[in-house]
Amino acid sequence: MTHDPALEAHEHAEHAEHAAHAHDPFISLVSITVAVLAVLAASVGSLETVEAGGAITAASEAVLKQDQATDAWNEYQADSLKKHLYGIAAAAGGPKAAEYAKTSKEQVDKQAEIRKHALEDEADRSKLMGESRLHEHRHHWLTGAATMLEIGIAICTVAIITRRRHFWLGSIALAAAGLALFGVAYLTT
Repeated sequence: MTHDPALEAHEHAEHAEHAAHAHDPFISLVSITVAVLAVLAASVGSLETVEAGGAITAASEAVLKQDQATDAWNEYQADSLKKHLYGIAAAAGGPKAAEYAKTSKEQVDKQAEIRKHALEDEADRSKLMGESRLHEHRHHWLTGAATMLEIGIAICTVAIITRRRHFWLGSIALAAAGLALFGVAYLTT
């Protein structure tokens, strides 16, 4: 069974509309509450999905940046070995000593550029991991918010069946808790 917040919101709204036809003011009030909570739950559920996708995307991009940084550091080390080999060859003297010394110096310049790119890739990786953690943080809070709203909808159904006001008030309290968790998702980041 798939979880489609928009479809569930529509179904809850239909149930609420059907119950409202009973012409009982309390039932009408609870039915309106169900419809409002269904819309809120669908909205929060959609944001939860967006944040989960953002976490996955940022983490994947961070892995790619780390791979690029690793490749750059490997190239840096290979060039370091070349620089030392050319330095040893230049120090040994001979007809190509000046050429070897020049190539050794070129390796130093090349290494500086490679090091710069590796450090940039590592910085990008760290930034993307931070973004991923932020999206994941929001996702967790939004999961709680959507759950509170959905439980509130279920409690409203109990209020309709039993015609008990305290169940309806409980559903409103759960909705308030859900909205508080929604606020925490975006205000604590």
